[in-house]
Amino acid sequence: MSKILILYYSQTGNTEKMANAIAEGAKSAGSSEVELNYHVEADELDKFDAIFVGAPTYHHDLPIDMKKLFEEVAVKGISLKGKVGAAFGSYGWSGEAPKFVLEIMKNKFEMRVVEPPLLAKYAPDQNILSKCRDLGKRVSESLIHVA
Repeated sequence: MSKILILYYSQTGNTEKMANAIAEGAKSAGSSEVELNYHVEADELDKFDAIFVGAPTYHHDLPIDMKKLFEEVAVKGISLKGKVGAAFGSYGWSGEAPKFVLEIMKNKFEMRVVEPPLLAKYAPDQNILSKCRDLGKRVSESLIHVA
């Protein structure tokens, strides 16, 4: 069975709502083990087939915890090459963080990214949450061959 990680940071709860919807969609496919988490050690990332990162945008940047995690993965030489990567997040005025996450996944870690990232201005509405569920399900179904 393939394994999916949905890692997120959420100060206001908006990105958390998106993470929960992605997890719901991924679980509905019934083909993957899904872990929803607020924190993970860099050494654990290589055990997942797909990694979703929920990063809200604060002051035109990623949350510091995400930056530290990516730096640790790079310093330790943890290979994420070929794994599926996706990003999502809420924002108030600019929305760059999920785009930065995808750029790092694609260019630094050579992951197969799902583009574009899912963005919600302020709180995600039902349309955005539906897109989150669809993304989770689609990625989970794409991993059937991994099992």
